[in-house]
Amino acid sequence: MTRLLIIGSLEAELGQAARIAVSRGARLRQADGVTSGIAMARGEGFDLILCDVLHDVAWLVSCLEAERIACPVVACGRNADAAAAVRAIQAGAKEFLPLPPDAELIAAMLQAAAGEADAPVHRDPAMAAVLKRAEGVARAEASVLITGESGTGKEVLARHIHRHSRRADGPFVALNCAALPEALLESELFGHEKGAFSGAVAARRGKFEQADGGTLLLDEIGEMDPRLQAKILRALQEREIDRLGGAGPVKVDVRILAATNRDLAAEVAAGRFREDLFFRLNVVALRIPALRDRPDDILPIAEHFARRYAEANGMPPRRFAPAARAALLGHAWPGNVRELENTVHRAVLLAEGDEIGAEAVELHVPALRLSSAAVPAEAHPARAVGVAALVGRRMEDVERDLILETLTHCLGNRTRAAEILGISIRTLRNKLHEYRAAGAPVPLAPGQMPVAPFPYAQLG
Repeated sequence: MTRLLIIGSLEAELGQAARIAVSRGARLRQADGVTSGIAMARGEGFDLILCDVLHDVAWLVSCLEAERIACPVVACGRNADAAAAVRAIQAGAKEFLPLPPDAELIAAMLQAAAGEADAPVHRDPAMAAVLKRAEGVARAEASVLITGESGTGKEVLARHIHRHSRRADGPFVALNCAALPEALLESELFGHEKGAFSGAVAARRGKFEQADGGTLLLDEIGEMDPRLQAKILRALQEREIDRLGGAGPVKVDVRILAATNRDLAAEVAAGRFREDLFFRLNVVALRIPALRDRPDDILPIAEHFARRYAEANGMPPRRFAPAARAALLGHAWPGNVRELENTVHRAVLLAEGDEIGAEAVELHVPALRLSSAAVPAEAHPARAVGVAALVGRRMEDVERDLILETLTHCLGNRTRAAEILGISIRTLRNKLHEYRAAGAPVPLAPGQMPVAPFPYAQLG
């Protein structure tokens, strides 16, 4: 269920938009102005904010960013007010919703804001077995550990479990534990009181409280610092959390789903993950097969994305030509479903004619990585020349180029790039921050690429 905040009067056309959203299953809250809207966003958390252009959209966006409240803002106004639409987009709004509202456009917005609302697309027996087991445990309250390579669709499966659970009418809240440094992650998880730390200008509920009565997905939990792991364990055991700077514990009713691309049992053995937390999370384990291990899913998923991005870009739906289908089936898909989505998105934009031909399906073939100790340089003259070309360059420059090239190869997926480079996601994030500060172009993940218009690319 999408959590929607509307800032503005619900009279006339904006009220019509609100009624459409509620009829499509949204959980609606309304604020008369930006100040009260920000206060609600701190306390409740929303998937989408609709703000009347009569209010200060720029100030709303800047306040949300300053307080690290990640929520897309869509400005609303009369269709004839083109200047207001331009100002709203320039102010940081994700999109402009013309009034009077279009019911199908609002439905698409809500679906995009809430994440993938459809059931996981599958045809392969391997994935069918995973979904059958997931649906079998969905109505239980037990924690579920979802594992699989990066890009296999772990959050999609988590949302599927939530929709089939007894908590389906409650919120689904997801947090990527690798996306934030430790200090900020603790605040995001448990919330804070006003003045708890520098920048805490007001009290704010964390993800545990926002997910009360529903489901909380802790994505990439294998990247979490051991100190925070202990606090997560306590929250699971006691069903209560402590806000930063809070005077006492806060009771929460949350079902935990955890996802990781790491082998947590190996992480426990290496001393990097708490054994007691591992057992708490691993009540039920679901492993999503890599896309190369479920080849019958490749074409159905590709066709699903082709329909989606054709619609998003206002283009007619087109089938894949036989040569394009063969190219898709013949690729190894090291980036899994995420790579397939990016490839199909690009193909939809590049294709000409009535079909998506093979020339539009641009596949990235990973270079063969061999240890220099395993094969002598003289056995591969081209490689020897490549190494010789590095002589005279600074180590920092070579490292930067290697990291950025690897990130480009991984289509901006930081977790996958960190795996290949053999470094932690935090180390990679810090390096990228340094490079960006120095003016180097840092590749973006597919969800960050402003290729397609609203709603899919911009709210995803």
